[in-house]
Amino acid sequence: MLSDRSYMRDNYPRERTSVLTWLMSAIVAGFVLQTVMGRVFNTPGMVEHAFQLSGGALRSFRIWTLLSYSFLHDIDNLLYVVGSLFALYFLGRAIEPMLGWKRFLGLYAGLVFAGGLAWTALHWNTGGALMGASSAVFGLFVVYACFFPVQPVTFLLFFVLPVTLKPRPVAIALAIFDLTGCLFYEVVGAASPFHFAHSAHLGAMAAGWVYFRYLHEAKWRLPKRRPDIELPRWARKQAKAPAPVNFQVNLEPPLDVRAEVDRILDKINSQGFGALSADEKRLLDEAKDLLSRP
Repeated sequence: MLSDRSYMRDNYPRERTSVLTWLMSAIVAGFVLQTVMGRVFNTPGMVEHAFQLSGGALRSFRIWTLLSYSFLHDIDNLLYVVGSLFALYFLGRAIEPMLGWKRFLGLYAGLVFAGGLAWTALHWNTGGALMGASSAVFGLFVVYACFFPVQPVTFLLFFVLPVTLKPRPVAIALAIFDLTGCLFYEVVGAASPFHFAHSAHLGAMAAGWVYFRYLHEAKWRLPKRRPDIELPRWARKQAKAPAPVNFQVNLEPPLDVRAEVDRILDKINSQGFGALSADEKRLLDEAKDLLSRP
């Protein structure tokens, strides 16, 4: 078969689905689930009760609503859902490759969580519920403005009119707008005519700025734990230095060799050089080499 041949095999890793795609799919799935349960099965509010954020939900220990609210939207406002998806797509497409999927997912969750906490702090006793991904979108836009403060960006005003602006002044204008709306409407307990959760936007935008300012360049690793008790220097066991080794090279010929050489020399004086044996001649040559060394 062709697949048995090495040159026909595909050894390249498969491209994985991006986290941005999963997040957008979850938002679409949440909107579809809300629509089906509310209009097909005629059980409106069932999904919202389980996953939207409210003070009552947290008092009932539904802690997951601090994150799950971002996947729910008003099913009567399709334009709001489409706008959030478009904004999330264009911002995520620029930010996710820079951070990696793990950091991007953590950033998204942190923005949603911060927005939910800020909204809950103002609406703990006033009632109401929070849904929508706009808080995460506003937070991502602040992060984008921190990365690309002066890069021109073209917006489609009302999805028709193109307008080119720089991200930094737009982020500042959005922060002022939400701060004003939060002070004039949410703090006094009035409903905003824009139907925006200004406090949630402000919380996510603040979290986005804090991330870029203090966490983006940080290395996400646990520090190495040092021992709780450290012995004083005098109590530590000191490693003993090895004793120096003195090497002495004895260049003197052994005493028995000297005695044997003296005997051979006496034999030469009395009997002549021809009387020496082969071993005596060899020993005499070795002794001569040894004595001639410096």
